[in-house]
Amino acid sequence: MPDGSGLLLTTGRRRAHTSPNAPRPAAGTAPLVALAAVFTLAQLVLVRPGLGLGWDEIVYVSQVTSHHPAAFFSAPRSRGVSLLVAPVASWSSSTVLLRVYLALLSGLALYLALRAWRGLFPTRVLVTSGAFYASLWVTLFYGPQAMPNHWVAIGALITVGSFLRYHADPSARGALWGVVAGAALMAWMRPTDAVWVAVPLCVLALAGRHGRLLLASAAGLAAGAAEWVAEAYAGYGGLGERLAEASRIQGGLGWHMAVDDQLRSLGGRGLCRPCTGPMPHPVVTLWWFALPLLAAVGLVVAVRARRVLRTVLPLACATTAALPYLFMIGYAAPRFLQPAYALLAIPVADGLWHLVRKPAGQWRPGEGWRPAGRWRPAAAALVALALAGHLAVQLAVLAHTVDRNTESRRDWTRTAGELHRLGVRPPCLITGHEAIPVGYYTGCSSGETGGNNENTTVAEILRTADRVPVAALTGPGGVPPDYARPWPVHKISDLEVRIAPAPRQGASG
Repeated sequence: MPDGSGLLLTTGRRRAHTSPNAPRPAAGTAPLVALAAVFTLAQLVLVRPGLGLGWDEIVYVSQVTSHHPAAFFSAPRSRGVSLLVAPVASWSSSTVLLRVYLALLSGLALYLALRAWRGLFPTRVLVTSGAFYASLWVTLFYGPQAMPNHWVAIGALITVGSFLRYHADPSARGALWGVVAGAALMAWMRPTDAVWVAVPLCVLALAGRHGRLLLASAAGLAAGAAEWVAEAYAGYGGLGERLAEASRIQGGLGWHMAVDDQLRSLGGRGLCRPCTGPMPHPVVTLWWFALPLLAAVGLVVAVRARRVLRTVLPLACATTAALPYLFMIGYAAPRFLQPAYALLAIPVADGLWHLVRKPAGQWRPGEGWRPAGRWRPAAAALVALALAGHLAVQLAVLAHTVDRNTESRRDWTRTAGELHRLGVRPPCLITGHEAIPVGYYTGCSSGETGGNNENTTVAEILRTADRVPVAALTGPGGVPPDYARPWPVHKISDLEVRIAPAPRQGASG
């Protein structure tokens, strides 16, 4: 019997037929729990809780801490991550504690997201899809970090899975609430990404006149984006103005061919802007080209099994989630495509299982019904070998990425120590090259008079220098700002640091 066909439910002596399209009853959750536990442990072992905060993390975390000044919060960002980390970051400055909290939370979230798909696909498919997504270096690296993209991916899985369950069985009211919760989570983290993911859902709900599904999707998006929209009117003059400012900061949204940029970023580059340099070795990018092919296999399997919708919908949502980052933005970061990877993982896993096992219950002339699920030994061996190689590549890229990021964050720590030695201690202000991360590690505020993080003026910086220590940083090949040229110059590694003369005696702090 193909997945999703009519089922006979037995409860005691009473039997009743469900809708022909209703999902199968849920199987045990132990494999999903085990997967979530392994994912959590892998984050703690491979990424290590001692990894310092990155640039974007600093922006999000500093909004809710009491031990660091808040960094400039630009128009594209949403407060979801800040609220997510608030239970720990609001009272503790421990990065280790924050990493452990986020790793545990991301493991639990993966379990809940896959649970939303139970009954739509066999447990083995869900475990395989979760394992594929969880084993990507980008998932392992960003799972314990204060970043939004993994959480958009989790919300997308919950939303699409719950949507399909309610579509198949309108009596499943819990699934309807899952649509609301998943859409709210996506919009809470990145409102624009949430809209792109939800486009196919809304189109299907409108075309099929599924009013409750349309209302649930819209309500979830509205609830999650409410704060972002309110902030747009309070701080930017309106929603259109904030969207325009967000577009400007991202280099101007429009037609950009960023497919090659995404390929370059697969080698472990957290942000590819500008995205120049050679492509990674083909072995690093091979899985990226195999992904759509395996998804197509999953689609063929779904057509043959007459359960097309539950495969087409995640494919459609993955496509719309990826479109802006492949064709509308002039730079790349591998984490941007996490929602697409998570949704594609479902049909990919289904396709992989079809390759290694013969279909269940297939009729053959002269043989009758063939036993369910017999292995294809040669294909199984090849798929296992390919997956082992894929995992090895992902872990190698992850190790390289962790080492590089660990070193860069140690550089910020060393710079902060030298600034303390030079007398730049809180309360203080850092401007110039990498002002946001260096300012955070030093315990100072950060300020910029231009660029995407502009939040102050030269006059304000000079007034601040009359009260507290101010340091202007110039990176390699950079030109110091005119107002800081007279200040004493110090060298810290490859940085030039100009520190304003000591504040006047008696000046207020």
